[in-house]
Amino acid sequence: MRKLLAEFFGTYWLVFGGCGSALFAAGIPNLGIGFVGVSLAFGLTVLTMAYAVGHISGGHFNPAVSFGLWAGGRFSAKELVPYIIAQCVGAIAAAGTLFTIASGKVGFAIDATKAGTFASNGFGTFSPDEYSMQSAFIAEFILTLFFLLVILGATDKFANGKFAGIAIGLALTLIHLISIPITNTSVNPARSLSQAIFVGGEPLSQVWLFWLAPILGAIVAGLIYKNLLQEDEIA
Repeated sequence: MRKLLAEFFGTYWLVFGGCGSALFAAGIPNLGIGFVGVSLAFGLTVLTMAYAVGHISGGHFNPAVSFGLWAGGRFSAKELVPYIIAQCVGAIAAAGTLFTIASGKVGFAIDATKAGTFASNGFGTFSPDEYSMQSAFIAEFILTLFFLLVILGATDKFANGKFAGIAIGLALTLIHLISIPITNTSVNPARSLSQAIFVGGEPLSQVWLFWLAPILGAIVAGLIYKNLLQEDEIA
C-alpha cells in the first residue's frame, strides 16, 4: 500500500505540476512561461518526486515506465496492474483538481474541438501543429524508448544513483522541448487519459495512441537495455 500511495502522489504531482503549468502559466499575455517553462515544469515534477517517494515505490509515475522496467527485468509482473491503477487514479485526481481550480475563472470552458485544450494530447487536427497520426506515433514511441533507456541506465547498479533523479527529470524536460508541437507530449498514458477524460470528444477517442506508442517504446527499451547494454559485472 505504501508503494501504491507513493505512485498515486507522484503521478498526481506530475499531472498537477506539468499540466497545471500549461493551463495556468503558459498563456498569460506577455508573462507566460511558454514551451520551455512547461517542459521544465514536467521535468521538475519527476525530479522532485523521484527524491521524495522514489525510494518507496521506485518512482515510476507512468504506466509506460512500469512496463519498461518490467521488460528490463527490474519490476515484477504481478505489480503491474496495481501500479497502473494507482497511477491512473492519481492522474485523474490531479486533472479533477485542475478542472476545479480552472472553473473558478470567469469564462472558463473546455473546447473539445481545439487542439491541446485542457493540456490534452492529440494528432491530426488535434496536434498543436497538425502532425499526422504516423508522426505522433513515431514521436511518442521513440521518445518513450529513450526515456526508458535513460531511466534504466541512470538507475543501473553500476551508475551513480544519487544523480538518477536529475538525469531522469532533465530527460523528460528534453522530451517536452522536442514534442510539445507534435502531440502536446505524452510519453505517459496516465497523463493522457486524465486530461482526455475531462475533454471528451475526439481527444478521448485518440487516447489509444498515447497508451500504445509509449508502452511499446518502453517495452522495446527494456529489452534493448536488458539484452544489449546491461552488464553483470564492471568491465
